[in-house]
Amino acid sequence: MSERNGILNLYKPSGITSHDAVNIVRKVYNTKKVGHTGTLDPMACGVLPILVGNAVKASEYVMMGDKHYIAGMRFGISTDTDDITGTVTEESVVRPSDDDLRTALASFKGSSMQKPPMYSAIKKDGKKLYELARAGVEIEIESRPIEIYSIDLLSYNGEEALIDVKCSKGTYIRSLVRDIAEACSAKAAMSFLERVETHGFTKDNSISVDDLKNTVSEKLSDLLYPVENIFPDAEKVYLSEFYSRLAKNGAEIYLDKARLNINDKRAKILMYDNFKIFFALGEVRDFDGSDAVKPIKMFL
Repeated sequence: MSERNGILNLYKPSGITSHDAVNIVRKVYNTKKVGHTGTLDPMACGVLPILVGNAVKASEYVMMGDKHYIAGMRFGISTDTDDITGTVTEESVVRPSDDDLRTALASFKGSSMQKPPMYSAIKKDGKKLYELARAGVEIEIESRPIEIYSIDLLSYNGEEALIDVKCSKGTYIRSLVRDIAEACSAKAAMSFLERVETHGFTKDNSISVDDLKNTVSEKLSDLLYPVENIFPDAEKVYLSEFYSRLAKNGAEIYLDKARLNINDKRAKILMYDNFKIFFALGEVRDFDGSDAVKPIKMFL
């Protein structure tokens, strides 16, 4: 059986870790070459693209994509994890009005600096923050730039709110919930989280863990999206057998000699061999005064 390569758009249920999801896919596809593209907390559910085979090399590009979440806010408490799975650290009787909550939400739209939660996978001096938190080590967490493209209130009953958030990579919804509540002079912890889209992979075209496990072996490859799908706007070049061989060995391919026409020389390039099989992500550079496309990431 040839090696399977591609991206599985898995819908992770709540109650399992992202690592658990990877192990499930590893077992189903019978391969060690599996990785995910950004952790979803155990309490969270939603889209978790899983990279299979040579697609694991695309991890850094998939993780750069924007996100879309549906999140719950439970007012009246703060916790050490900023969600309801943590230990309650503060309580408050303050409940914002519907108008005050909408005003607070609107204030977070755009670019800002966000302080991530202590219980996160961010590393400090080689240690993950949640490892330091569990050991009782207190450190100053640096704020990071994020962008909220849209944020809307879906429902609110005076105790719990449901919000719809489209945001940049690196945004912590738990922290956003905490900060929104503080903007209302209240306290809140995240009570629910669903990721409905990431880097173009949506809930609508995802597959559940149960359906994956019930898929017959012959159909497993059909579930994988080609890795080049994560570069929808990239130009494509098709190389002859001679130039394919050179490029696969890491050589630059001069555009004039290979008779390649590239419109946007600043963008990433999808490189295909003489069999029209995608094998590398490339970019155009100047080599001795002439433009050439050179592989920067091989997917062989």
